[in-house]
Amino acid sequence: MDFLIITSVFLTSIILIQVTFSIFWGKPKNLPPGPTWLPFIGNLHLLGDKPNQSLAKLAKKNGSIMTLKLGHITTIVISSSIAAKEVLKKQDLAFSNRHVPDSVKAHNHATHSVVWLHVGTEWRMLRRILNSNIFSNNSIEAKQHLRIQKVEELVSYCRKASLSNDNVDIGHVAFTTSLNLLSNTIFSKDLADPYEDLSKIFKEVIGNIVIDAGKPNIVDYFPVLKKIDPQGAKGRMTRHFDKVLDIFDKIIGERLQMGQFEQNDVLDVCLKSIQDNPNEISHAHMKALLLDLFSAGTDTTSTTVEWAMAELLRNPHTMTKAKHELEQVIGKGKIVKEGDVSRLPYLSCIVKETLRLHSPLPLLLPRRVDTQVQLNGYTIPKGAQVLVNAWAIGRDPTVWEDPLEFKPQRFLDSRLDVRGQDFDLIPFGAGRRICPGLPLAIRMVPMMVGSLLNNFDWSVDTNIQQEALDMSEKLGLTLSKAKPLCVVPIPLS
Repeated sequence: MDFLIITSVFLTSIILIQVTFSIFWGKPKNLPPGPTWLPFIGNLHLLGDKPNQSLAKLAKKNGSIMTLKLGHITTIVISSSIAAKEVLKKQDLAFSNRHVPDSVKAHNHATHSVVWLHVGTEWRMLRRILNSNIFSNNSIEAKQHLRIQKVEELVSYCRKASLSNDNVDIGHVAFTTSLNLLSNTIFSKDLADPYEDLSKIFKEVIGNIVIDAGKPNIVDYFPVLKKIDPQGAKGRMTRHFDKVLDIFDKIIGERLQMGQFEQNDVLDVCLKSIQDNPNEISHAHMKALLLDLFSAGTDTTSTTVEWAMAELLRNPHTMTKAKHELEQVIGKGKIVKEGDVSRLPYLSCIVKETLRLHSPLPLLLPRRVDTQVQLNGYTIPKGAQVLVNAWAIGRDPTVWEDPLEFKPQRFLDSRLDVRGQDFDLIPFGAGRRICPGLPLAIRMVPMMVGSLLNNFDWSVDTNIQQEALDMSEKLGLTLSKAKPLCVVPIPLS
């Protein structure tokens, strides 16, 4: 026992000496400015439970390109559109690889995932499948009828709730709509009966994946601890992945038993690719791709719809103006279709303003430089993690007038867009790592928000009004509303 204690103390001392040496004597020259590092922990104590907000405050003191030491990891934080353009466009290739959280290495997911793979042959192959067969204009147009059908189901569910004066959890019903749209696109079937228990279970699992992938994990800051997994993050992620992959395995098995691929959906595309090019794509690639699609495509869309509705309820004048536009352009009580959106400029402004204030991925996804690179005169060392604070950029007072106010009208005479070309507004990122699901998201969100507005008036239950309109944030990889928005749909008179 004494030997074990002495050995433990010795090893701990060695680690402390190594870390302290690297912090105080191993500091690379010409790093961007940043707060003073403490021994061992560096700047971990400054992150708090809302890192997007903490980092935005630190950037005001230290600059839009800032260095933090998070445990053993040198981290560069980008907090302005000018610096973001340099990273995401001008030097996109140098900053294009990912810093991979330890939790998403569960089931070897990161080694097959288009989200986490380094840019290379595998990544390009998976990205090509996404761009050519799922998110191409032709593929998206061919599935337009599905999107209309799922929005009609959403409105139908809310109509039933309105008849009994029941609350509707906007985040949940928006999630279910997105879930069943994706499952029909990918599997040609609803993954869950609309708004029933399986949808709630799937939402919980996906929510847990997003939270655990984005939650600070000591292993990411001290890699020497990865075999121990002291916070259990990788273990929890393994269990989350198990639940989703079991569902996928059952559906894939059913399709393989059919012996033919006639559904012309994403699963068929993947299975045909495996059959024709087994040396390029495997079943592991396919299941990682499916997991990426469901994780990214459901949570981000539903949280954006929820934030939009919450902001409209807090700003009734804005909601009235949006409802008036809808009534004038398409007629009260109708579903908003994709072809209508271009004729609804104020609705489009509401979506942009929501994405500005409530960026779905507030810190985008972490990047990593694999070779030393120069950035605006500073040296970014090999192995550094790079975070782009899209949340801070969307609230930058040097760019936006009244940055904390919800003012959709600011976009009426503006050509700013969310497609990765305007770096003042980058909720989906930019460059080669821009979110591949952007073309689908920018169709679904205005259809869902517009249809909810055009078919109902909305009331907040007086018993839960303060909680429902509490705009506190809950941060994982995505930025969700801490308190669910539960509101009552009222039939239009």
